[in-house]
Amino acid sequence: MVHKWQLLVYIDRIYNENRNLFEVKENVPRKLVEKVAGDIESLLAKKVRALKRLANAAEKFQKAHHWQDNIREEDIEYYDSKADTEYDDPDGEEVEREKSNSLKLEFTDDANFKTKVNYSYAAVQIPTDIYKGSTVILNELNWTQALEDVFIENRKEDPSLLWQVFGSATGVTRYYPATPWRAPNKIDLYDVRRRPWYIQGASSPKDMVIIVDVSGSVSGLTLKLMKTSVYEMLDTLSDDDYVNVASFNEKAKPVSCFKHLVQANIRNKKVFKEDVQGMVAKGTTDYKAGFEYAFDQLQNSNITRANCNKMIMMFTDGGEDRVQDVFEKYNWPNKTVRVFTFSVGQHNYDVTPLQWMACANKGYYFEIPSIGAIRINTQEYLDVLGRPMVLAGNRAKQVQWTNVYQDALGLGLVVTGTLPVFNLTEDSSDRKNQLILGVMGIDVALNDIKRLTPRYNLGANGYVFAIDLNGYVLLHPNLQPQIINFREPVTLDFLDAELEDENKEEIRRSMIDGNDGQRFIKTLIKSLDEQYIDEVFRTYTWAPIKSTNYSLGLVLPPYSTYYIQANLSDQILQVKYFEYLLPNSFESEGHVFIAPREYCKDLDLSDNNTEFLENFIALMEKVTPDSKQCDNFLLHNLILDTGITQQLVERVWKDQDLNTYSLLAVFAATDGGITRVFPNKAADDWEEEPEPFNASFYRRSLDNKGYIFKPPYRDAGYRELDLENNTIGILVSTAVELSIGGKTLKPAVVGVKLDLEAWAEKFKVLASNRTDRDQLGSRRCDPLTSCEMDCEANNKDLICVLIDDGGFLVLSNQEDHWYQVGKFFSEVDANLMSALYNNSFYARKESYDFQSVCAPEAQSNTGAAPRGVFVPTVADLLSLAWWTSAAAWSLFQQFLYGLTYSSWFQTEEVAGDSMEARETSCIMKQTQYYFSTVNATYNAIIDCGNCSRLFHAQRLANTNLLFVVADKPLCSQCESVKLLQAEVRGILWCPSCVPPGHGGRAVGGQAGSVGQGREVRSCEVWQGWKEPACGHSVRGWPWGAPRAPTALSLVVSLTCKAPPRDPNQCELVDRPRYRKGPHICFDYNATEDTSDCGRGASFAPSLGVLLSLQLLLLYSSASRHPLPPAACL
Repeated sequence: MVHKWQLLVYIDRIYNENRNLFEVKENVPRKLVEKVAGDIESLLAKKVRALKRLANAAEKFQKAHHWQDNIREEDIEYYDSKADTEYDDPDGEEVEREKSNSLKLEFTDDANFKTKVNYSYAAVQIPTDIYKGSTVILNELNWTQALEDVFIENRKEDPSLLWQVFGSATGVTRYYPATPWRAPNKIDLYDVRRRPWYIQGASSPKDMVIIVDVSGSVSGLTLKLMKTSVYEMLDTLSDDDYVNVASFNEKAKPVSCFKHLVQANIRNKKVFKEDVQGMVAKGTTDYKAGFEYAFDQLQNSNITRANCNKMIMMFTDGGEDRVQDVFEKYNWPNKTVRVFTFSVGQHNYDVTPLQWMACANKGYYFEIPSIGAIRINTQEYLDVLGRPMVLAGNRAKQVQWTNVYQDALGLGLVVTGTLPVFNLTEDSSDRKNQLILGVMGIDVALNDIKRLTPRYNLGANGYVFAIDLNGYVLLHPNLQPQIINFREPVTLDFLDAELEDENKEEIRRSMIDGNDGQRFIKTLIKSLDEQYIDEVFRTYTWAPIKSTNYSLGLVLPPYSTYYIQANLSDQILQVKYFEYLLPNSFESEGHVFIAPREYCKDLDLSDNNTEFLENFIALMEKVTPDSKQCDNFLLHNLILDTGITQQLVERVWKDQDLNTYSLLAVFAATDGGITRVFPNKAADDWEEEPEPFNASFYRRSLDNKGYIFKPPYRDAGYRELDLENNTIGILVSTAVELSIGGKTLKPAVVGVKLDLEAWAEKFKVLASNRTDRDQLGSRRCDPLTSCEMDCEANNKDLICVLIDDGGFLVLSNQEDHWYQVGKFFSEVDANLMSALYNNSFYARKESYDFQSVCAPEAQSNTGAAPRGVFVPTVADLLSLAWWTSAAAWSLFQQFLYGLTYSSWFQTEEVAGDSMEARETSCIMKQTQYYFSTVNATYNAIIDCGNCSRLFHAQRLANTNLLFVVADKPLCSQCESVKLLQAEVRGILWCPSCVPPGHGGRAVGGQAGSVGQGREVRSCEVWQGWKEPACGHSVRGWPWGAPRAPTALSLVVSLTCKAPPRDPNQCELVDRPRYRKGPHICFDYNATEDTSDCGRGASFAPSLGVLLSLQLLLLYSSASRHPLPPAACL
């Protein structure tokens, strides 16, 4: 350590001697926030101008358009983006393409769009389930063609514009510039009306209650259609909406743990989608029970909700009751709640009552006779909600900026500015048209916004972030979604992006309210490698971004108030320092890694640092550091740090024999982006990030005083190394703290890499009662020698270890521990680690990572039943009434589908659009340990009767180490629960479990559960988890899941409980985080015409006619492809 202290003295001296080569600049938080917020406002304002120009043009073009009843597809000239797209057939056979009159275009690569584009044309995308030759679609294509000229003019005015898109209410998407559609692996189910930006722009926020008829008549196929319909309905909701879902027969009850309306965010919708699958049909229908429950939900004013459009969506197979008394009590005469009714399945019920309910309550009636009608009919209610917006005119034309989401055409993460487009035509009575034509959108890439924010002058631990009115982050260094091309928006809350505390809750609330402010706080942060927790000080500064619903924040540690700005005006010195970057100097001056930053526009980035360095050197031979195409700040600082670290080599490192200190390497890393490792051969084993700002050791060294020890991380499954062939190094680092003119800053980190094997021997000596190794001889411990705590002489009886602040093993006097260096200490000695935790040497922090990726788990058919097939009882079969009921007809439908679709009664699932087995997003529970406030020496006994152990623990000053001496365990009776540090996957479905006497293996399972054949200890591993709402008690299978055991031997008593889908999700909704919805609501207009409310037919054909119609439908819809399951739609 003395040697290392001298190193700090030298580098401090070197910086002061080069004082004329740099200036010390100050970061003024409020000025930085004000400037960046203004820059972002200007960027978005340019997009808003283009957006308004497009929306106004669209309304003008549509108003001037003359409807053509006889229009033909060959009369329309457009580029069909899917005309040249290749699709994989599920059966591996060639798919016959539709004949297309699409324009043939040529495309060129474009760096801004990251794909091939054509700037002379726009492209058209039409959903697969919409017939593009229909009169409505052809007229839509006809008038929207005029938008191409406006697209082109917008780009001329602002060349930085990205996708300009018009999403039509008919499903047509016209976007500019033209590019071929990005085809999925299977069926293309993209529909613009289901994209987050369209949903947000097409209507005001919604309070929705979905009620589902689960009486006995809806079993089988009809119930399956209803479940899928609810699933699709939930996908039409955004984070500005609130929802609850209930099932009803004689009584109504929520399908999930949610007892009131909850925000329609991704996590809550996931819970609904899972629990809807557990609905079971039984009993009789009572519409009154369902509607009274729904109205009570909407009248609950003691909860957070949208407080705008209120609606009830009822899915049923039909009934006679109109429940007029319920509407009179709750909704008339003002009719503040719209009622939408959905007749599901093919049946012979009179649908007039369903149509009447919708028409009498400003809603709409829809029919869903088959699975193909679900997507269209569960989204068209948006047209009804758009009526008050259209009638409000210009007041409703508010530009909204979306959450972050993944662009469907490959731009990456984007936000979209949206503006509704209204139908301005009038009928013969001069009445205004009520239809919304669609939504206009313009994308802004997140990377374009990030470029406006400062980065490297803020230091490794300073950063800029931004949030929206929901508290979701627009910008944040921890916003790193791992799954691409998913359909949902990227909704990471600010309090999930960081470790939540009261100060951050208050900061978040102030930002959502549009206030500005500043606060200096003490808080916890997670290390970059997510292994450690540090207690740090930070200054948070924030202000609103005007004319948007975003707010900008800046986080700055105290040591980043000042930073170095190099000023290398001496070109001879520039050349001299630059030569130390050349590989031919590495052998004598040490290996140099340079941070892969965008130093110049023409610099080719590479993940391979050797290749990147070659690219950098090649470019520097063509341009100077003062070139206009380069970032002068980055380049000058890089070259300055190259010279400073080289002087460190010449003055200190070359004069020291590393072997004397048992060092594998010495190193220095700087804010300027240089990491110099000496000697050169040590670079072969260097595993740290070449970007210091992305290196965990670098960032932790800045936040902690003294020396930070970092062993190589080993997970619990790591096995013993061959130490003769593998040299293990332990990184020790500390920050360089300079004081220049009274200004304190930390521009670099220096350190060494210890040879584990050599230092393990040194540790034995250092942890003994001696100072000279040679004194040991034949000395042994006995009562007269007073060496009971001698870690070398008594190593057969004592365990002596150094553990770091995260609980990871650094050094041990036990040779069999050497291969476990870097493991969480509970994996080495669970009993001792538990004692350290219980005696408050360590505190524990639990958090959740909502951006994790989990590999798909193979699903087993063991214990699986056929798909939702309703099985009548013997009493049913003997009853004539049952044979004439809807339940019998539903079962007969299943039988017909089973004959038509070969896979209908099979247990395997069928992959639909992009549903093939692949990595999926999931929630990971993370647990980290860190030092508590205990600093003193501590002696304690681990009391286990005859197996008690004495241990001694002490923090080592000026390090992140804990020195522990303990008796070796004498017997196994002292075993304790092993503390876990590794990530644990959040479980999204009911788990498999182990019935008594089944050999400790799982017997069945759902995706995301323990899984078939996985070893588990016992049912008690699920202790404390509640039984899911989806299940009813079945002997031997307590949750009555969609799959159940088929083997009779498995029908035994189980005591397991199912785990929750999300961490405390059912409890979190009762303590919702603060948020604000859009400030304007359009849910009522006195001039609204509600006469168009859907039409239905009422007939009761003979059984023979009904059977003929059903067989005809099956014949026309059947193909070699099996019916997709609900999860795929």
